[in-house]
Amino acid sequence: MFETAAATDEDELLTTGEAAKLLNSSRQHVVDLCNSGRLPFATTGTHRRVRRGDLDALRMRTLRMSRDQRRSLWLAYAVAARIVEDPDRAADVARRNLTKMRQTARGEALLWLDDWERLLDGPTDKLLERLTSRDVRGREMRQNSPFAGLLLEEERDRVLAAWRSSEARGR
Repeated sequence: MFETAAATDEDELLTTGEAAKLLNSSRQHVVDLCNSGRLPFATTGTHRRVRRGDLDALRMRTLRMSRDQRRSLWLAYAVAARIVEDPDRAADVARRNLTKMRQTARGEALLWLDDWERLLDGPTDKLLERLTSRDVRGREMRQNSPFAGLLLEEERDRVLAAWRSSEARGR
């Protein structure tokens, strides 16, 4: 009778495509993480392989939101309320902003703008889901949000005051 050491799930090697699905990102984003040194990898021939344990560690680091990301999320909740109240007006504002943003956007920002445009063309619930998502993709997309101007300055100030109060209480 003999025993074999079973590989743990953490040792499982994933392709960059499989890792991208688990991160809810593009394969290129995973490649960029590997090339930047933020995600360790091994090569099999010319292909990168990522250990599941390393990917899980990266996911845990990225699940925690920074202070700025929490602030952005609170503003997104207020924007979501405006979208629910008047989806047509919100879409008009967003489309005008997308047109302006495309004039100066470069690189990955253009991809986020394309995603916003697709979301504006689809069901409102999908748009709201992405706008208020806590996942990495939601956070990245909020950095290129086309909803500037949808909230009045007074509304924005009230949301930020409520957020600061919540942060101070540790909620």
